[in-house]
Amino acid sequence: MPGGRLTQQERQQIALGLADGLAYAEIARRLDRPTSTITREVMRNGGPTAYRADLAHRATERRAHRRRQTAPRSPGAPELAYGRDPEAVREYEETFTTVLMQSGAPKMMSRVLTCLYTSDTGSMTAAELVRRLEVSPASISKAITFLEGQGLVRRERDERRRERYVADDDVWYQSMIASARGTIQLAETARQGVTVLGPGTPAAVRLENVARFLDFVSESITRAADQAREVLHTKSETAPDATD
Repeated sequence: MPGGRLTQQERQQIALGLADGLAYAEIARRLDRPTSTITREVMRNGGPTAYRADLAHRATERRAHRRRQTAPRSPGAPELAYGRDPEAVREYEETFTTVLMQSGAPKMMSRVLTCLYTSDTGSMTAAELVRRLEVSPASISKAITFLEGQGLVRRERDERRRERYVADDDVWYQSMIASARGTIQLAETARQGVTVLGPGTPAAVRLENVARFLDFVSESITRAADQAREVLHTKSETAPDATD
C-alpha cells in the first residue's frame, strides 16, 4: 500500500469517484489507500458534495508550507508527553475529528471533543481550548453548549475554582441513556398517532410499527449501556486485586 501524501492525480480520482457516487471504501480500494485517508481528505476539503481536487491540492500545499515555516522547537521546549510523535498525534486527531463529523457532529464541536479525548486529563478549561485550537472564546462556548446538550461533556470545578469541561467514560454512558430517552419519546409520540388516525388504518399501522421498532431499539440501547458500564467498571475496580 503506498504511503506519503496524496498526489494531485489521486485527488482527481477521488473527485471522480465522489461524482460517481462511490463509497469512501471503494475509492480507497481503487487507489490502494486506507479508507481513513480518503475520508479525512474529503471531510477537510469541503465534504463529498463540495470536494474539488484542485482546491484540495492547493490547500494541502498551503498547510505543508505553514508547517515548514513554523519555527523549530527550541532545545529547552518541552516534548510531547510519553515521547509521542507530534506528526502522528496530529494525523490521529484529524482522523478522530473526521469520524466525529461523519457521525453528524459539526466541525468545531468535533474538534473540541477530539481535544478532550486526546488529552491525558480528559478535561480542559475554555482558555486551554482556545489556545489549543486557536479559535475565539465564543466558538468554544458555542461548541461546549452543543456538546453538553448532547450529553457528551460535563462541567466541573477544579481546585482553583476554574470551570473545566470533562469527557470521560461516564459521559458516553449518560449520552447513550439520553439518546434512549429521546427514542422512547419519539415512540410514544408515534403511538399517539394510532388513536388520532384510527387503529387499523394504513397510517396508524405504519406508526404502530415505528413505535414498536423504536421501543425495541431504546430498550436495547439502555440494556447494552447498563451492561457495558457494569462490566467496564467492574474490571477497573478488580484489576488491582487481580494483579495482587
